[in-house]
Amino acid sequence: MKDEYVRALRKGRKAYQKAVAEGQYPFLPALDHFLEGQGRLPEVPVGILDIPLAQVVGTRTRGRQEAFAANYMPMLDEGSEFSTKWNTLYEAQITEGIRDAVKVYEYMWRFYTLEGNKRVSVLKYLEVPTITADVTRIIPANRDDPEAKLYFEFLEFFEIIPTYDIRFSIPGSYAKLAEAFGCDLKNPWPEETMEDLRSSFNVFSLVYEAEAAANQPLNMTTADAFLVYIGIFPYKSLIDDTRKDITAKVQKIWSEFRVESNRYDIDFVENPETEKSESLLTTPIKMIKSVRTWGRRLKIAFIYDIDPENSRWLYGHELGRNHLSEVFGDLVETKPYIGCDTEEKFMEAVKDAIDNKCEMIITPSTAQMNLTLKAAVEYPKVKFLNCSVNLSTSAVISYYGRMYEAKFLMGALAASVSRNHRLGYVADYPIYGTVANINAFALGAAIIDPYVEVHLAWSTLENKDWHQFMQDRGIRVVSGLDMIKPSEANREYGIFRFNEDGSIYNLAAPVWDWGRYYELIIKTILNESWPDKTASKERALNYWWGMSAGVIDVILSKDLPFYSRKMVDAMRNALVAGTLNPFAGELHSQTGIVQEADSMVRLSNEEIASMNWLNDNVVGSLPVKAALSESGKKAVQTSGVIKE
Repeated sequence: MKDEYVRALRKGRKAYQKAVAEGQYPFLPALDHFLEGQGRLPEVPVGILDIPLAQVVGTRTRGRQEAFAANYMPMLDEGSEFSTKWNTLYEAQITEGIRDAVKVYEYMWRFYTLEGNKRVSVLKYLEVPTITADVTRIIPANRDDPEAKLYFEFLEFFEIIPTYDIRFSIPGSYAKLAEAFGCDLKNPWPEETMEDLRSSFNVFSLVYEAEAAANQPLNMTTADAFLVYIGIFPYKSLIDDTRKDITAKVQKIWSEFRVESNRYDIDFVENPETEKSESLLTTPIKMIKSVRTWGRRLKIAFIYDIDPENSRWLYGHELGRNHLSEVFGDLVETKPYIGCDTEEKFMEAVKDAIDNKCEMIITPSTAQMNLTLKAAVEYPKVKFLNCSVNLSTSAVISYYGRMYEAKFLMGALAASVSRNHRLGYVADYPIYGTVANINAFALGAAIIDPYVEVHLAWSTLENKDWHQFMQDRGIRVVSGLDMIKPSEANREYGIFRFNEDGSIYNLAAPVWDWGRYYELIIKTILNESWPDKTASKERALNYWWGMSAGVIDVILSKDLPFYSRKMVDAMRNALVAGTLNPFAGELHSQTGIVQEADSMVRLSNEEIASMNWLNDNVVGSLPVKAALSESGKKAVQTSGVIKE
């Protein structure tokens, strides 16, 4: 036993020397030191439970700090009373196991011992994964700190499943985990489901952490990786599969873990590769055909979750699909799959498309991203695209349009014709990109009328009528939804004005030119410049083209005054040239300054795509998920920017 203390002492002194050389504190940190100046924080008894030993990082008080190095190995000399007691505990652990619970305080996931430092030291030396502890939790005071917000999400989860093993680093992950198991964070889980979570997570942890040790470290927790895994493979497969099978699956999707660990570093491609080379845009199709040397058509499948005739959004994509046949003739063949609204139907469509030699599969709905990713992992040789923005995945390339540019122009136009400083804005789903559209509209309006208010309504709120909303507020000029629904055609789209007699006068409408978008995508493939050569394999790739690529524009009514048209044309030209951007310079949200007045740059693509704040002249708020209709809840499941 004496030799074991000597070995532990060597580890402690080595850790001490390393910390000193790196300018770090070489002993155990004390929680009291961290909490100085915060006053008396609430303490909550948690009870006795097994906690991860790796998360025991220090002592509650400064009393015995210097008896241990920062790795909890002993620092006091061999032969001391301390070493004798340490050896006694070591022998007890080897012969029968240490049974008495240590007393710890938990603060922000980390544990600090009040009683039992030597027990912790012995178990850490033996690399035991857990320790039994009597836990008291200290509640942080600052709820606005990003880490604290995540911690309070954890506390919600802890009320359901009292475990410290599952720790996420990404906000909203606990709610996503609950949803993956068919539950929520408000109601108790069935005992069987809780056991499934514990079992599947434990099995995954063993495999993932072994693979992580053999690869380059990733900036993510095991729980982060677990959520990626069960988003692709059913969680019950972790219980049923062999360890060999699970290891093979983890290795297969390692690139997804790598991309998720860099989730805030998405490569946004703002212009088509064809524009960079300039030549292909004007190259005749006959000449492009010579590039295609495979001796067969390029076959592309479009998988729709609902019928395009019943969807404003999908109808535009279906027009884009038809455009490809007109442009490329027999060089490209497309096939639509309609009504694939379940996983079974979706995967059947994917299999049929691949059996028919489709080399590219396009899913135009953001809500289809999870299923698209599952299919892409299963068929890695096929190109998969999903129409979404700001979603991190390696196997699926996402694409979207910078619609906020058009909304900026439309806001300016709407303000120029309003007479009461009030505009209405009807949004559909609170997903990535939508909030940027709202804010760009509000900023464009404010440039023309600094006193304008933009009243925000959501068309997907359950049992709410946006028409009544506008009427109650005396709003005559409205930014409606972007497109018409073929099965319910009306004039309530784009910028329109309610006339006194109840009729509608359309002023302008945004254009999603999906035909041109898909044409440019196909040309980059035929030109062998797909995917974008500037993109990093370590990060997700998002094509985010806008007015400069001709995929976004605004159509103006012929009856608009000449000066209104001239204003919009001038602003459009400045946007395309890059000399004007709605998100450059000083920006104000409803709660404060987003960007200072002396800032000469615009917000980054990531900041624009993931906006979750509203401009200071917007009257309204982002809805909670529970207030949305079923279609709204489905839409925000993958890429929502709202709370549960």
